[in-house]
Amino acid sequence: MLIPHPVRLAMIAIASAGLLLLSGCTTSLFPRVEHTSQPTSESVPAAVAPYYHQSLTWKNCGKSQQCATAVAPMDWRKPSKTTDISLALTRASATGTRLGSLFVNPGGPGASGYDLVHDDLDYAASKTLQKRYDVIGWDPRGVGRSTPVTCYDDKKLDEFIYGVAKNPVNSPAWVTEVTDQSKDFAASCLKNTGPALQFIDTQSTVHDLDMLRAVVGDTKLNYLGYSYGSDIGMYYADRFAKKVGHVVLDGSTDSTLSIFDINLTQSAGFENALKAYLADCSSTKGCPFPGSVDDSLAKISALYDRLTVTPIDAPDGRVLDQNLLDTAINSALYDKSSWHYLSDMFSEIKKGTTDTAFVLADSYNGRNANGSYKDNSLEAFIAIGCLDYPTVTDPAVIARENAQLIQAAPTLTRATVIGDVTCENWPFHNREAPAAVTGANAAPILILSSTGDPATPYQWGVALSKQLKSAHLVTRHGEGHTAYNRGIPCIDNTVDRYFVSGTVPKKDPDCTG
Repeated sequence: MLIPHPVRLAMIAIASAGLLLLSGCTTSLFPRVEHTSQPTSESVPAAVAPYYHQSLTWKNCGKSQQCATAVAPMDWRKPSKTTDISLALTRASATGTRLGSLFVNPGGPGASGYDLVHDDLDYAASKTLQKRYDVIGWDPRGVGRSTPVTCYDDKKLDEFIYGVAKNPVNSPAWVTEVTDQSKDFAASCLKNTGPALQFIDTQSTVHDLDMLRAVVGDTKLNYLGYSYGSDIGMYYADRFAKKVGHVVLDGSTDSTLSIFDINLTQSAGFENALKAYLADCSSTKGCPFPGSVDDSLAKISALYDRLTVTPIDAPDGRVLDQNLLDTAINSALYDKSSWHYLSDMFSEIKKGTTDTAFVLADSYNGRNANGSYKDNSLEAFIAIGCLDYPTVTDPAVIARENAQLIQAAPTLTRATVIGDVTCENWPFHNREAPAAVTGANAAPILILSSTGDPATPYQWGVALSKQLKSAHLVTRHGEGHTAYNRGIPCIDNTVDRYFVSGTVPKKDPDCTG
């Protein structure tokens, strides 16, 4: 499932310039100040009361923020102190008259809400919201500083992501090779993560979020979810409808879709985004594709085929093959502002060089120049995805679905004889099939959806706005993933007014930008 890491994609330019973002709590330069939260003390079942009634101790952790750690049960159905997990939070206190707390999740699944708020607060929320809310970012279970999914060390993870198969693609030997790699990865995740791996699912995170709402002292949830973060928000609205305060879901998904439906629509979305890039590129100076869009698509398809057989060696010993090309292309297609990286990459590949391709792929994968990894987002992404959706194992269904994917995105999809072998061999499986959400009796909710969004296509937001009873659709006509806080006044003002005064638009404002 291609759900992005928004912060990482937004920071590609900074990363390529060699700048480093601060991460983690750093207290040595700041006086040690502690604040204790006052939970709501609301009535909850006795088994979960210790979690809902805990007090958080907030400590300075740099950038004028405070950090805390909450405790959650590993299994909400059978809470036990012996198996508790931890959840890491950071908070930027309101700079003006405070309305409450605003929880923010950047997507993924597997992206760090802690890093988003701590390292790039202005990207997470506007100055208006920072003035009126304590902006809180947290790492969901399985992610980053919370109890994490842990699978491989950096060296083995590098091989898992960037390694090239020894056998010809789609041959029986290749199928065995890929399957064995997936089995080893899954076994390592179970060994190094332990029993918590079974509970790194979105529904458990939704329950965590309701607990966090209570322990920071809020009777209602105020929430801003980007991309996969909208999944957390929509399930929260459905499960805890009466606890909804102000909720904005930006880059939403359709709760009724299977994982294949998601992949199919996303594949078509990225194919369309590639066409939009090529149409735009042909009118720019130095475009590597001066011909028609169809001719350019054919050249890119041929490049995929060539790299499948003859990858290009990179200076660091890795190789640019069809899989890495796919990651690089998709990562740049999330946002129109990154399209120029595609032009740079394709121009370089013509010369046999790979610099920009690896900048894009490494940025998406969270890989540092020295081969280490910034976080565990890829491992968490896999763990959450395998638990959230049923896995197809029927060979006939897999073959039919693969054929449909090629039809939807003939340029960006290669023929394959396998399905999702990683989730097929995952030690734990989905417990709940996708179902429509309603959020009956919830307060008004805003759904933001962009017409040119390849990762969470527009029709998903439209569908979700019809499923959630109190939803109001806000359309953005434009290319790229997500809509809020991109400098589009129509969008930003609508969202900020809603969070500050509760005002919802009387009709879809149909914003452009």
